[in-house]
Amino acid sequence: MTRCLPAHPERGYIILLALVFAGIFAMVSTALVSYVFSYSRAERLTVASAQALAIAEGALDNTIGQLNLNPAYSGEENTPLGGGIFTVTIAAVDTETKRVTATAYVPNSASPTAIKTVQANIGINNSNISFHYGIQSGNGGFRMENSSQVYGNVFSSGSVVGTSQNDIYGDVVSSGPGGWVYGIHATSSVYAHTIGKTGTETIVDKNAYYTTKVNTTVSGTSFPNSPDQATTTLPISDEQIAVWEALAEAGGTAVCSSGKYEVASETEDLGPVKIPCDLDVSGSSVITVHGHIWVTGNIIVQNSSIVKMAPSLGSTNVAIIADNPSNREESSTIKVKNTATFQDSGTPGSFVFLISQNNSAETGGDEEAFELSNSASALVAYAAHGLIPLANSVSLKEVTAYKIKLENSANVTYDAGLPSAIFQSGPGGSWNFVPGSYAITR
Repeated sequence: MTRCLPAHPERGYIILLALVFAGIFAMVSTALVSYVFSYSRAERLTVASAQALAIAEGALDNTIGQLNLNPAYSGEENTPLGGGIFTVTIAAVDTETKRVTATAYVPNSASPTAIKTVQANIGINNSNISFHYGIQSGNGGFRMENSSQVYGNVFSSGSVVGTSQNDIYGDVVSSGPGGWVYGIHATSSVYAHTIGKTGTETIVDKNAYYTTKVNTTVSGTSFPNSPDQATTTLPISDEQIAVWEALAEAGGTAVCSSGKYEVASETEDLGPVKIPCDLDVSGSSVITVHGHIWVTGNIIVQNSSIVKMAPSLGSTNVAIIADNPSNREESSTIKVKNTATFQDSGTPGSFVFLISQNNSAETGGDEEAFELSNSASALVAYAAHGLIPLANSVSLKEVTAYKIKLENSANVTYDAGLPSAIFQSGPGGSWNFVPGSYAITR
């Protein structure tokens, strides 16, 4: 019997081999495709994660800027930024420190590819505002009458005038080419373009620096043809005061009644707060101040009232501001009458700063920014655009104004703590990151 063999047996082997290679190719292709997709997904996650971290850190930086512009800023939710969104929350650690948490989602919080959360503490740098003089006046000048006197240095961008050889226990500077000092007795040196006036004796116990000298007795050395002293700005700018007003407003707004906020014969805590009317403190009231107070009208503190700083303020000073932006010529005045007193926090170097933004004197009017009598030792009076007259037995630690006039037995006794008066916020007093507090928590 004859067996029949396939005509081409090698074809079966080829088909089998092809099937084997096809299977191998399919497995390799599947593995390769899976790897490519896996690598691509990992790459997307890496990119999205880096993007989320950048957005979260950007949100932290934004928080610093927002707080420095607006002390009331409290965070935000789902804010778009750079291909994602962020949410910021702020929690108080203490009065000068906040904990900021920023969480970023890419591309959104509903179905995020990546989420990153960062945290950091931010703190406020206190600013030092220096008062180097017992009296500092602007172009309106400084005038002394009767038996008034100053214990401390005097600086004026206008003239310094006494009427009866009034005592100034310190240096006297009248700056600029119009600087003029006469009618005073300075126990230290005097600097002015012109010292003295015909018919009015001037006495200088130490040195005299001037271009012209008239009817002046100098016990030290005279330096004729001396250069004029440079003018300078007053220590608290309007921009600084605006920052304090914002801090006061961030603490809340008081409710007025019949056009005023009245405290009479009671104990009350105030500040930080904005009072959108007149403030009237009378009777035997005791007000404890915890932060800046902005009054958009006039301030009256009278009778036996006491205004004192909270002990928790330590050496950080507070400002009580009278500022009615819509009427600074007739409003924005401060009156401290009778036996009203002001007290510090109990920490040396702490003071209540009464600030009037009345500008009548600067604009040629006769409205007085302050009316002061019998005030306590913790008080500093400030009116960069107005007139401060001091009379009777008033006694202050420092006075700064556009124009100042001392009468009767008024005296100013400069406090050694004022060269470094500390306030929150303002120049050098902004929010910044606390070193070592940054952390990635997710």
